[in-house]
Amino acid sequence: MWAVGLPGNLQVMDEPVLVTLQDRSRANLGKLAEHDRYLVHREPDGTLIWEPAEVISVTEARLLADKELRKVIEANRADPERLRTRDRSRAPRY
Repeated sequence: MWAVGLPGNLQVMDEPVLVTLQDRSRANLGKLAEHDRYLVHREPDGTLIWEPAEVISVTEARLLADKELRKVIEANRADPERLRTRDRSRAPRY
């Protein structure tokens, strides 16, 4: 018996699933995959570790990396007095 999935959302599998590489070393993960993208890490013994991944823009990565800016944003969101509405009536419509 073994488990697959994200921590807190593991699925216990009674039987391992055999994945056979097709021509050009491609594998069909339809029976196993729950996500569209994965980061794959190869261990020294050849074991492949598949970690679900998301793609984000460079701008978003910079924002997430800026701890001071994130603190300012969190403080603004936590204080209703700091929130401002945006008039979208004059925004261009495509």
